[in-house]
Amino acid sequence: QVQLVESGGGLVQPGGSLRLSCTASGFSISFYVMSWYRQAPGKERELVADITSAGGRTNYADSVKGRFTIARDNAKNMVYLQMNSLKPEDTAVYYCHASSRRYAYWGQGTQVTVSS
Repeated sequence: QVQLVESGGGLVQPGGSLRLSCTASGFSISFYVMSWYRQAPGKERELVADITSAGGRTNYADSVKGRFTIARDNAKNMVYLQMNSLKPEDTAVYYCHASSRRYAYWGQGTQVTVSS
C-alpha cells in the first residue's frame, strides 16, 4: 500500500522553527521528485519546495527562500522540511507529494500554526 505520512507539525511562536518529516511506504522515493505543498484556509494549495530524485537540485517559493530547507534521505525513504524564522503567514496544512512521469502521491497533511 502506497503511503506518505507527514509528521512534525504543531503550534510555534513567530520566529520559531519546526522540522517536518514525510515517511514513504509501499514505494521507493528514489525515483520521485519530492515536494512540500501547503494550503492555508481559503487559499489554494501552493508549492513550498521541491527536490530532485538524487537531491541535486532544490526549488523554493519566493516566500520561504532563505528560511526553509528541503532535504531527502532515499535510504530511509524520507523527506524533510526544516522551517526557520516562521511567520504567521506560514500557517497552513503542509502536504508531502511524490511525483514521477507515471505516478503522483499525496500525504494527508500536517497542521502548522504560527501564533503568539
